[in-house]
This record gives sequence, C-alpha cells and structure tokens, in this order.
Amino acid sequence: MAISITILDCDLLLYGRGHRILDRCRLDDVTDEYLVSTYGFPRSFIDYLVELLGSSLSRPTQRSRAISPETQIMAALGFYTSGSFQTRMGDTIGISQASMSRCVTNVTEALVERVSQFIHFPREEGSIQRLKDGFYSLAGVPGVLGIVDCMHVTIKAPNAEDMSYVNQRGLHSLNCLFACDTQGVLLWAETHKPGSIQDNTLLNQSELCCLFETELHKEGWLLADHAFLLRPWLMTPVQIPGSSSEYRYNMAHSATHTVMERTQRALRLRFRCLDGSKATLQYSPEKASQIILACCILHNIALQHGLDIWTDSGGPGLEQEEECVHMEPVDSEAYRMRQEIILTF
Repeated sequence: MAISITILDCDLLLYGRGHRILDRCRLDDVTDEYLVSTYGFPRSFIDYLVELLGSSLSRPTQRSRAISPETQIMAALGFYTSGSFQTRMGDTIGISQASMSRCVTNVTEALVERVSQFIHFPREEGSIQRLKDGFYSLAGVPGVLGIVDCMHVTIKAPNAEDMSYVNQRGLHSLNCLFACDTQGVLLWAETHKPGSIQDNTLLNQSELCCLFETELHKEGWLLADHAFLLRPWLMTPVQIPGSSSEYRYNMAHSATHTVMERTQRALRLRFRCLDGSKATLQYSPEKASQIILACCILHNIALQHGLDIWTDSGGPGLEQEEECVHMEPVDSEAYRMRQEIILTF
C-alpha cells in the first residue's frame, strides 16, 4: 500500500490534478445536452474552438502543460456562460482554483489575439451594400451601415479605487461601445472605457468615430438613440417630432434600433458573467475588458455556427445607465441629411 501511495503522489507532482481528471472530461464521454447545460455550447462548437485555439493553448509552460486545450476551453466556456465563481466551475471540471483561473486567462488571451478575424467593419463595396440592403429591409431607413450603442458591465472596484469607473448608478463598471448588423453580428466592440464616461463622449473618443470621420462617412451612416448627438454619419431620432413624416421616421428608427437591444440581451443571456444582476466580474478593469471582448468574439462565432440565442422576452438582465438626452445640435449638414431621409423615405 505504501508503494502505491508513493506512486500516486509522484503522479500528482508530475502531471497535476487536471491531468488526472482529464480522462473523465473528454467530449466523447458526455452528451450534447450535458455540454450545452454545463458549458453553454454543443460538441461541434467546442471542437471548432479546439481547432481554432489549440496552437495557442498548447504552448509549453511549466504550470499548465498538463491541461489539454479541450479542458481549458470547457473551463473557460463554463465560466463565461454560467457567471459562477471560478471555484464552482473548477470543481465541476475537476481542476483546482488556480488551474481554473489559468484556463480562463489562457482562453481569453487566445480569443482576443484573434479579434480582428471575427469583429471588424467591412470595407468592401459588396459587403457595405449588403449592410444597407439588410437594414433597409427592416424598416425602410436607407444608407444604414450599423447600429451603435453602449452597454455597462459591472466590475469589482479597482485596487486604486479609481472613481472614473463609478457610473451614474454608483456602481463600478466598464462602458462598452458596440456596433452590430441586422443579424446581431458585432461589427465593432470597444470594451475598455471606464463607466463614468457618457455614451456620446465614448463614441467621440473611439476608433469607430475616426473610421467614419475619415473613411465610411461617404458610404452611409450609423443609427443611434438620444444618448448620442446627430452627425452626418450618425442618425438619431427627432426629439420632438412635429409632423407625420417625423413620427414615421422615429418609428422606423426605433424598429431598427431594436436589433441592438436584442443583441445586448443575447450577450447577457448567453454570457452570464456579463450580467450584472447575477454577478460582478471580479477582475481588474484590464482583465475584465479582455473577458468582455472574448465573449463578444464567441457571440459572433456562435452566430456563424447558427447558434442564435435571441429572445424577445424581458426578464432580469444587466441594468443600464439612465439615458442622457442631448439637445438637438446645430450641425446644419447633419440636420439637412436627416430631413432629407424623413421627407424622401
């Protein structure tokens, strides 16, 4: 008996707890139903991620060499989709808290390395025209290339107690800027700005603003709600509609903007770690930003694989900031362009 115990202890030292449990966590040993209920995704999706991220997750390191890419991905997905504290998901998979933390970090970094592959604004003429056609078919608003909006994700208070992360509700958060197409695919995601920054200011400071100011303003415009200022490349609702045409424009604008609302709801439903009513991301702002971005990438990959989680139901979700309504601007060119849309379409 003493010999067998010595051998077991040596095995633990050599391979680690994760290696011992790995045989019981193989995808081939469990059903799709179990994978979806525990990790949020079916076998085919996890297989795709293993192929996509395997080279990054197999990098030889002293601490995580025994944990396969498959197990690392399952661990990270379980955390993203459940929002549970890492210890609980680690116990489910059979790895320690420290190993669970490394898995989440490794998978998050591997996904973020590939962000440009899955989240990007199309520049090709054909792709731009498809965006316009898709949005026009929704509610008749012409020239739309995407819908832009912001979403707050609550985080723990930074170690330095940086008050710039405190939003209007008194919570620490990151204010994330998103743009999406008619299918809810994210065309843009900036996830690193502090929660105290207002939506319009965040857009002003973004690379998305630079992109439309310098390139895409000739191709069309984005749609945004009252939290943003009207611009030649950003169409907002009429604050006080005074004609039937303006009322119809506002209705079409609202119907189109609903796509973004459903997209944000889909993100919160699928990735419970982003749902402030369930938990707060217990990480530094920098790491929390990467986790949010990784979830955005997975959202787009899921849509590519036909895994649509959109819902029209309400239910609990991440509380949003109070909308800051701006006065109508004096940008005559932007006003003229909006009036042309209202009167023509």
